[in-house]
Amino acid sequence: MHKCEWPGTVRKSMPDRKRDMEIMNRDRLNQYRFFLKDSIRKVIDFSQTDQNRGLPPPPVQKPYSDKALRIKLPEWRREPRTGVVDLATAIGNRRSRRAYDLEPLTLRELSFLLWATQGIRRRLDAGHATRTVPSAGCRHSFETYLCNLKTLELERGIYRYLPLEHALLFEFTEDDLERKIVRAVLGQPYPAEASVTFIWTTIPYRMEWRYGLAAHKVIALDAGHVCQNLYLACEAIGAGTCAIAAYDQEYIDRLLRVDGVDEYVIYLAPVGKTKK
Repeated sequence: MHKCEWPGTVRKSMPDRKRDMEIMNRDRLNQYRFFLKDSIRKVIDFSQTDQNRGLPPPPVQKPYSDKALRIKLPEWRREPRTGVVDLATAIGNRRSRRAYDLEPLTLRELSFLLWATQGIRRRLDAGHATRTVPSAGCRHSFETYLCNLKTLELERGIYRYLPLEHALLFEFTEDDLERKIVRAVLGQPYPAEASVTFIWTTIPYRMEWRYGLAAHKVIALDAGHVCQNLYLACEAIGAGTCAIAAYDQEYIDRLLRVDGVDEYVIYLAPVGKTKK
């Protein structure tokens, strides 16, 4: 049987197809490399951003129902083990740790880690607050979710950090959370062995409101600031973490029950006590 081809179809030789693929890949590489540059700032009319058009900023914190279960986090400064390591030692010891002890985190230790990564220092207005990490334009586009498996005094399940109240919002629980979080990170096993996995989502409009199309590079930069604080804070309490940027985007967005468009996962990091 003859192969059916559309009229006018030109069959290309293998070298021609290979050359076309190389051109396409090179164009794509250039596109992705451009994302890392700040050249886009030269072609954006910032007078047309929602901020400069006078629209109100999105809220500092994602809203929630008054009927939702909230857990007030304890005062971490009373935890004797918190912050006993000086900064130079924490930086010197910092490494990605993928093996965790059976000893769970305490709720005070978790409170400290949440404060260190997204804690609010001062609320400026409805749409701005200074935090323990820097953010372009004080926009702070992230929400912090926790996949909790074995933190003391905290039931298994998915939680969201409420930085304004320094509290946890119970979102939901699911069967087989260990298996599901491992599937979400493409089979990497260590989130199942951790006490808790930090999962950061971004709400891009918080940054787009100010920067328009220049927002997305700085969102990625901000994620690095947050996770590095987690690394150093973990060293202070005898815990470890390992940043994860390889995951099944659609699956983990569904797992957290976020829409994947106006809010979606951007970074993860399991946390557990380090093995002695």
